[in-house]
Amino acid sequence: MARTKDYGHFCVIARSLEVIGEKWTLLVVRDLLRGPQRFTDLLRYMGGITPKWLSARLRELEAEGIIERDSVEGRREVWYRLTKKGRDLAPVLESLAVWGIEHAMRPPQPGEPIFPEMVLQATTIFLNRRGVHPAKPLVWQFEFGERRAVFVTFDGERWSSRQDEPGAADLTITTTLGALIAFLYAPLSERRSLLSGLSLEGSEDARQIFLETMTRPAAATA
Repeated sequence: MARTKDYGHFCVIARSLEVIGEKWTLLVVRDLLRGPQRFTDLLRYMGGITPKWLSARLRELEAEGIIERDSVEGRREVWYRLTKKGRDLAPVLESLAVWGIEHAMRPPQPGEPIFPEMVLQATTIFLNRRGVHPAKPLVWQFEFGERRAVFVTFDGERWSSRQDEPGAADLTITTTLGALIAFLYAPLSERRSLLSGLSLEGSEDARQIFLETMTRPAAATA
């Protein structure tokens, strides 16, 4: 499948966009930043992409050395993962996420797929970029009914989100995707008024850290 972006002049930005600027390409990287994924996983997360387009993008990224196949003899499924070259795109995606939260966010449109792991991935990127540092490591477990839980962790230096259980949670947040999105994308001054959509189960200290973190994310929390 031919490239549609060939700028034809000497510029490192133009050259970078020739490699990663095709439609869907950075979204493949976005999803693989959460860890290795199968073809079917990537297809589900990207919603409107066709198998043909996804196959083309994976081939191009593999040819550029940005991703690699993780196949095991006897295992039917092939997993894709980022190489070091691919992982070096993390700051690019993080900057796009922060810019999007601050300047391009809008409510979900009808028919758009929404995944809690993506919402919380963007949230942890924002917390890292804004230098939010609680006084101690923590684990938050977000429950969405029948959906698989998503864990948000702070290891003392960085925030991250994951789906494999990292250990006992300090706080369990039971909510719906709609209530979580309304809470996260509301102005900071309005978030406390939306807490009725989130059930917080944990110690008073853990609850207070959550509230301080999520209503004043530009300042360090105790």
